[in-house]
Formats: sequence, structure tokens, C-alpha cells
Amino acid sequence: MNEFLHVFIMFLVAGGIGVLALIVGAVLGPKKPSRTKLMAYESGNDPIGSARERFPVHFYLVAMLFIIFDIETAFFYPLAVSFNKLGTFAFWEALAFVVLVAVGYFYILKKGVLEWK
Repeated sequence: MNEFLHVFIMFLVAGGIGVLALIVGAVLGPKKPSRTKLMAYESGNDPIGSARERFPVHFYLVAMLFIIFDIETAFFYPLAVSFNKLGTFAFWEALAFVVLVAVGYFYILKKGVLEWK
């Protein structure tokens, strides 16, 4: 339990700094709302249409695929760190993982998920 005490203290300090920043901003910040300040920010442009506009499903598919392939790279970090200790077993397991991901990648390419029309 003693090993995690420093990590716990770090989380407490980080959370305290975040809460303190919110409180100080709310107390000391200017409070003069206007129509322009309360308007939705659209990269410097005036908003057009409703904010409840639907996105195409294609957008969500690409977003999910990005997350999946991003997580895949995170799985390789522990393997790279301890590759010498694991030996050839780790190599074959990593190769099987890469083949599986490549099959999925070629499948989504064949389905045309990454093609914007």
C-alpha cells in the first residue's frame, strides 16, 4: 500500500489544482454576458442551421476505426518493453495479432468504409 501512496497524493494534488482553477475562475472572472458571448463558437464563423444536425454514419465508423487502430498501437508498447524476456513466443503472438488486425483492415478497405464520397 505504501508504494501507491505517492500516486494517490499526486491524484489528489492534480484534482485539487483543477477544482481550485475552476473556483478561482468563477469567483474572479468577468460576468458580463452578451448575445455575442453566449452564441455558439464555430471556429470564428456565425453558426448556420441547427446544432441538432445528424452526422452520417460513415463519420462514426471512421472514428471507431481510428480508436481501434490507436488502441492496437498501445498494445505493442508493453510487448516492445519486455520483448527480450518473452522470447519467440511473444514474436509469434505479436505476428498473429498483426495478421488479425491486417485482415480487419483489408476487410474495411474492401467494404469502402474509408472512402469519402
